[in-house]
Amino acid sequence: MSEAVWDGPFHRVRRDGYEICFLPGEGEDLDAVCDVDMWVTFADGQRWSGTVATVDEARRLMDRWKDTGENLGGRYYYGWDSLIVRDPGIPAMVRVIDHLVATGDYRSALRPLGLDED
Repeated sequence: MSEAVWDGPFHRVRRDGYEICFLPGEGEDLDAVCDVDMWVTFADGQRWSGTVATVDEARRLMDRWKDTGENLGGRYYYGWDSLIVRDPGIPAMVRVIDHLVATGDYRSALRPLGLDED
């Protein structure tokens, strides 16, 4: 089962046993998203979060940091829950998240948030 729906500012993709919730910018083209916060909620209420960015977006930020001096002049990019993907767009990101869930690798790539309290 797969269903993608808007829920206010959230774009939710429902799967069997879990849901992926993205928070794209208002009016952002979902096929062009290159940096987005997201989380996965499993049927048992466990939640995992991450920030998904494309390789090109990471490169763009690192190039900007060369000028600003941030992150040692753009020499590194990190985040506790940063997931770097090759292709832009929510559909491409969903494919990656589906793979991470199927393999169990989401436990390494995303940050545990605990149980959904709502």
